[in-house]
Amino acid sequence: MNATSSKPGPDTVGTPDTSEARQAEAIADRVKAQTAQPVQLQPLHLADPFRWLMRGLDDVRAAPGIAVFYGVCFWAMAVVLGWVFRTRPEYTMSMASGCLLLGPFLAMGLYDTSRRREASLQPQLSESLTCWDSHMGSMGMLVLVLVVLELLWGRASLVVFAVFFNTGMPSTTGVLQAVFNPQNWSFVAVYTVVGGVFAALVFSTSVVSIPMILDRDTDALTAGITSMRVVVENPGVMLLWGALITLIVAVSLWFWGVGLLLAGPVLGFASWHAYRAAVIPLPRTAAMG
Repeated sequence: MNATSSKPGPDTVGTPDTSEARQAEAIADRVKAQTAQPVQLQPLHLADPFRWLMRGLDDVRAAPGIAVFYGVCFWAMAVVLGWVFRTRPEYTMSMASGCLLLGPFLAMGLYDTSRRREASLQPQLSESLTCWDSHMGSMGMLVLVLVVLELLWGRASLVVFAVFFNTGMPSTTGVLQAVFNPQNWSFVAVYTVVGGVFAALVFSTSVVSIPMILDRDTDALTAGITSMRVVVENPGVMLLWGALITLIVAVSLWFWGVGLLLAGPVLGFASWHAYRAAVIPLPRTAAMG
């Protein structure tokens, strides 16, 4: 008497769910379509930075709760950094590095809010706080580059101080006196040039790279190169944009940095619109998925 075997065939064992497989394949195809499309830039005009700021104000009005949350975060960072500079200046660079680590992730939350408004979606604080988790690799690499630049900037500043002050690193009061002393014009000039070079590198690397990582899920190298291309192809507009950012932040730091409660979110939202103006968007199906 022959028994009929009821064992399942080898092709039925451990077969993955076809719906999950199709979904994974669709995601892979979408990412491949995004990365395959070349990054195209469009020319900017001198009036554009002011337009970005106005759109940033519009985003603040449309999402006041989210703006207040991130404004408080930026203000708290400025207060802590200022307190460390006044009380323990030797730890200022370490604290600045920590702020540089946290800042891009906070900024990405603001970019996500502007992006959702642009797509006619309701902005959510919870979504903005976690929008970076799927871009952790690219964000981590970009932030690492920024931190290295900041550390080199700090080392170069120490070298400048060592050349002009052979008595050692001055205290916080000594630094301020040195900067505002007319007799130290050569020190101020060299310090300004060195700081300007590193500030330009940081600005050029990050001006549109973080919004691009959020929007296109691109790698850090492509985003950084694209950001530098934007600066090289629009030097006048980017110089104006950088000057406006510096001026707004400097004014906001008066009165214990309270102005950052508004300036931080406005500049964050405006930076998203700067990216949108500089980089031609992908088709909606590829961009939003």
